[in-house]
Amino acid sequence: MKMIGKIGLGILIIAVSALSIHAVQDAPTDENFEKKLVNDYNVYALPLPEKMDFAGEPVPLHNPDIRERMDRELLVNTYWQSNGLLLFKRANKYFPQIEPLLKKYGLPDDFKYLAVAESGLEYQSSPAGASGIWHFMKGTGLEYGLEINDYVDERYNLEKATMVAAEYLKKSKEKFGSWTMAAASYNAGVGGMNKQINRQKETSYYDLLLNTETSRYVFRILALKEIMNNPQKYGFNFREKDLYTNIPTYTVKVDTPVDDWSEWVKPYGINYKILKLHNPWLRDTYLKNASGKEYFIEIPEKGYYQ
Repeated sequence: MKMIGKIGLGILIIAVSALSIHAVQDAPTDENFEKKLVNDYNVYALPLPEKMDFAGEPVPLHNPDIRERMDRELLVNTYWQSNGLLLFKRANKYFPQIEPLLKKYGLPDDFKYLAVAESGLEYQSSPAGASGIWHFMKGTGLEYGLEINDYVDERYNLEKATMVAAEYLKKSKEKFGSWTMAAASYNAGVGGMNKQINRQKETSYYDLLLNTETSRYVFRILALKEIMNNPQKYGFNFREKDLYTNIPTYTVKVDTPVDDWSEWVKPYGINYKILKLHNPWLRDTYLKNASGKEYFIEIPEKGYYQ
């Protein structure tokens, strides 16, 4: 009887353990989220998807070199967890703005992941001087008609920068014949891609030997697309309330000089910092506008900033 009792107790312990494991593996809730955060850290080799594509163009995963390069970017971007979570948070804020702009200007939706790869969806500048979410160099921005000076830098204007990115990428696609090559040229430049095509007598991104940065570039975009479309598959757990959201705004037209933006914003119930958060393309505390050019300033709706 004692032995039977011990066996029964053992079965009960196993059953309870199984239920506990199942509970830990459940999707996070307010009650178990902190416990999962502390206990759910494991590192695994990642199985590659059977098929992948960029803008509808297939990735030749049957090629061992391509598989290794894809595997590397999936691993790097999966196990850089803090950055990955920040990308999910920012994407919830910026993808609803970027997606209709891509459609408006004739780019496949997958190019939103190029913006993620370029800037991490931050209005920032790279060490080389590429700026804005689409990371244009100053010369390229000026070439495509963006205003860039001490007072205004339209590389930080999401709609105008997206319009220019679309123009650049569509021209590249027309020249090189594929969206994949257009994406690669965004990193290496049209001249850089032309040089390698002429040297190597190949026209496919996947058949060209390129510099380290460009050879990883499209694979990083592909990895971000795969991970961001399948967060739980790659171990990213979050709740809707953890994500960043866009603040509704309305526009105010300005066609005169502004002596001091911090004074100008006072009637709208915000300060200079909030003005800059919503209009990062304003680059100084005042605006010289002798020509009377029209600018449209985004002002947040009332009630979102206290």
